[in-house]
Amino acid sequence: MLQELGDKLDGVLRKLKGHGKLTEKNIADSMRDIRRALLEADVNYKVAKQFINDVEQRALGQEVIKSITPGQMVVKIIHDELAKLMGEKDVPVNFGNALPGVLMLCGLQGSGKTTLAGKLAFHFRKKGRNPLLVAADIYRPAAIDQLKLVGNAINVPVHAEDIQDALTIAKNGIDYARKHMMDTVIIDTAGRLHIDEKMMQEVKNIKNTVKPSEILFVADAMTGQDAVKSAKAFAEYLDFDGVVLTKMDGDARGGAALSIRAVTNKPIKFISTGEKVEQLETFHPDRIASRILGMGDVVSLVERAQETIDQEKAATLEKRLRRQEFTLEDFFDQLQQIKKMGPLQDILSMIPGAQNKALKNLNVDEGALVRVEAIINSMTTDERRSPHIINGSRRKRIARGSGTSVQEVNRLLNQFTMMRKMMKQMNRGGGRMRMPLGF
Repeated sequence: MLQELGDKLDGVLRKLKGHGKLTEKNIADSMRDIRRALLEADVNYKVAKQFINDVEQRALGQEVIKSITPGQMVVKIIHDELAKLMGEKDVPVNFGNALPGVLMLCGLQGSGKTTLAGKLAFHFRKKGRNPLLVAADIYRPAAIDQLKLVGNAINVPVHAEDIQDALTIAKNGIDYARKHMMDTVIIDTAGRLHIDEKMMQEVKNIKNTVKPSEILFVADAMTGQDAVKSAKAFAEYLDFDGVVLTKMDGDARGGAALSIRAVTNKPIKFISTGEKVEQLETFHPDRIASRILGMGDVVSLVERAQETIDQEKAATLEKRLRRQEFTLEDFFDQLQQIKKMGPLQDILSMIPGAQNKALKNLNVDEGALVRVEAIINSMTTDERRSPHIINGSRRKRIARGSGTSVQEVNRLLNQFTMMRKMMKQMNRGGGRMRMPLGF
C-alpha cells in the first residue's frame, strides 16, 4: 500500500537529512523532487502544488532554521502536511439517533461496493451492532446472488426481492430491519461503467425517500485520478458524506488517497486492504502519513492484534511456554493467529523503520506458511505433540503427504527444536515469555 510513493519520498528525505544546515536552495531542490514524486503517484496537480507551497513555507520558517536537527524537522512538517491533506483525523460513521441507522453505498461499477457491503456489516457487527444487507442493485447480473453469498459467509441476513424497483427494495428492507429489531441497514446500490443521469437520479430518489444516516462513495483506489473525478461528480450531484477507498493493497502510488479529500472536501472513512472480509480499516490520516514516510503504525498494529488474537489461547500458551510444553500443535495455532492479522508484508509495513532497514527489501514468502501448515497437517497427533519420535521413515511419509521434500520437513523440525531451546533459555532467565507481536 503506497509503497512506490513511500520509496521515492524516503530517497528525497534521506538526502535532505544529510545536510547539516538547510538553505533555501536545498529545500527548494527537495521540494521539486517531492512534487515530482507526488505527480508520478497520480496526485492531482493542484493538490500537489498547494501541498508543496505549504511545506516550503513552513520549512523556511524560524522553527526549522533554529532547530538542532533541521532535516528531521522538515520530515515532521511533511508528515503533518500529509496528514492534513488527507483530513488530519479520522471521521467515524454517524448513525444519528434514528433506528435503524441506514448506510447507502454508491459508486461506479467495479469499485467493489458489494464486497464492501459485507465488510462493513462484519465491521459493525464486531462493534456490537445488528446489521442487515439490502440488495438494491437490480441491474448487474448476479449482483443479488453475490450479496447473498457475502451475507451467508459472515452470517448476516440479506433482504432481496425479485422486482425491478430499487427504491421499493430499499424501503422494504428498512421496514424489515425495523420489524426484526435490527439497528443497521447497509444498502448496496447499482453502479455503472460511467456516470449517467439515470443512475444518478435513482440513487438520488433513494436518498430523498429513505433519508440514510450517511451515504458512502466507494472508489477504486487503483484508478487514481479517475476515482477522484468520479467522486467529485457524485459529490456535486448527491452530496455524499464520506469516501471508502477499495483495493488499497494494490495501490502502490496513492494518488486517490492523497487527492480525494482535498478535491471533494469529503472525509475518507475506511480503506479496504485485501479480499478477506476482515481486511477493512478505519482511515486514520496521521497513521497513513506515518506509513508513507516509513515511520510505521504501531497503534494500528496493536489494534489489529487485539481484534484477531484469542486472549484466552494466548494466556494458555504462555503457561505452556513456562512449563516448557510448547508443541507443534501450539506452533500451528500461532500460525493461524498470525494469518488472521493479514498479509505479512502489510504487518511489516507497520513496524517503525521498516523502510530504512533490511525489512524494506525482505521478500516475504507467504507460500512458506502454507507449506509449513501442510507439513504439520500431515503429522499424526502424537508426532505433533512429541516431534522427537519423528524418525527417517516418518519424515518421508510426512513429506509425501504434504507435497514437500524431506529437506523441508527437516528444516521445519530443526527450526522448531532451536525455537524450543531459545524459549527454554529465556524461561531460565526469568523473562516474560511472549511470542512475536505479543502473542
